[in-house]
Amino acid sequence: MELLSHLALGFETAFTIQNLLWCFVGVLLGTLVGVLPGIGPTATIAMLLPITFTFSPVTALIMLAGIYYGAQYGGSTTAILINLPGESSSAVTAIDGYQMARKGRAGPALATAALGSFFAGSFATLVLAVAAPPLARVALNFGAAEYFSLLVLGLLVSISLAHGSVLKALGMIALGLLLGTIGQDVTSGTPRYTMGYQELFGGVNFVSLAVGVFGVAEIFKNLQSMSDREVGVSRVTNLWLTRDDLRRIAMPVLRGTGLGSVLGILPGGGHVLASFASYAAEKRLSKNPQEFGHGAIEGVAGPESANNAAAQTSFIPLLTLGIPAHPVMALIIGAFILQGITPGPTVIEDQPALFWGIIASMWIGNIMLVILNLPLIGLWVKMLTIPYRVLFPAIVVFASIGCYSIDGNPFDVYAIAVFGVLGYVLIRLGCEPAPLLLGFVLGPLLEENLRRAMIISHGDPTTFVTRPLSATLLALGLMCILVAALPHIRRKRNEVFVEED
Repeated sequence: MELLSHLALGFETAFTIQNLLWCFVGVLLGTLVGVLPGIGPTATIAMLLPITFTFSPVTALIMLAGIYYGAQYGGSTTAILINLPGESSSAVTAIDGYQMARKGRAGPALATAALGSFFAGSFATLVLAVAAPPLARVALNFGAAEYFSLLVLGLLVSISLAHGSVLKALGMIALGLLLGTIGQDVTSGTPRYTMGYQELFGGVNFVSLAVGVFGVAEIFKNLQSMSDREVGVSRVTNLWLTRDDLRRIAMPVLRGTGLGSVLGILPGGGHVLASFASYAAEKRLSKNPQEFGHGAIEGVAGPESANNAAAQTSFIPLLTLGIPAHPVMALIIGAFILQGITPGPTVIEDQPALFWGIIASMWIGNIMLVILNLPLIGLWVKMLTIPYRVLFPAIVVFASIGCYSIDGNPFDVYAIAVFGVLGYVLIRLGCEPAPLLLGFVLGPLLEENLRRAMIISHGDPTTFVTRPLSATLLALGLMCILVAALPHIRRKRNEVFVEED
């Protein structure tokens, strides 16, 4: 009964005109950036953060969440129609989805992706509603040492699940932590690493860093590699499934939903891992594995359900522990901070309307996405023909105006350019910028809990290994890094987290 009363509060919050409108805007933008390869939800959310500063906290977070899970829907459209995933988690969908489109079955492939995504997203939101409150209550009992160890575990797991070199990912985490220390010391007020710039006394502007590293740097990368897109399917018909299609996708959707709901909680690339794990499972369980790679509808149903379920459950560590599962969640933590809210286990008690309003909006958003994705498929096909050279100037201009509008400080706009160049250099060097953002967001929390634990223990560093829960969390983090460094695991990891150029 308590859950029902909380959900009633959530729907009451989500059904206000303002929140419904911005939920729709969020899922529409998410679908757009998912459809248009080369933009993605990370860059979009980074560049829209300044706009949300003027919204109420619940409205801002409903819109940003809608962009993220909306992009999971939209990413499947390009994967199926032009064999170019709009989202990394949709890469596996392209394997069989594109082959279905080439055989004249683009309509059933898109319908499978939309219906599987809707079911998975709705179920995973229920998992979030049921699992988050008890987990938050457990987290409230954590001391400073346990919270420090939990943050370390989150960073190490994100490294082990990210693609690319483990050593480079560790370097990016360290760089993010260093950037997070810039500004006045919390305890003494002494400026650190400010190089004499008063604008840095309050620390590096989160929006400037996010827009530069994920927005501008991605634009540089895309301008270098972007080629003209050819849409092989100009008209999509038969947007419904036969009885045989429904029978074939039923179990893959259920299995994908279960896998995604569990793997989405993992820091790093849980949604990407979920889609690949689902594809591997369906191929292994199929009576006709030879069909996979040649247009098997199960190869679309399972992965699309998995990545959308994972998109919803990735909010669990964010809303209950204040730990981002991946860069998009780190950006949403930034939105919390911009709104003056500390993300973590106290949000449920201190901001119940916000917490339950976000959850209720996910169900509403999923319904909106089904309505948007199937009837308007013709519009999305036309959107694929927009040249990237037309899009990127507008993206840069709006991002810069938005960043300037927060404090009216030109220094923040200059910082976007600096971090954009830095991000592009890191990408060219083969470094993944996502761990940098996670380190930057979690760095201040890490430092705060480290200091608090050391004060409580009177300067005894063994407190982190003598407290059982803290020691267990640190041991799990070390185990993740050791396992990720094993040659066999490293090869498999690189196969799964392959970047789509």
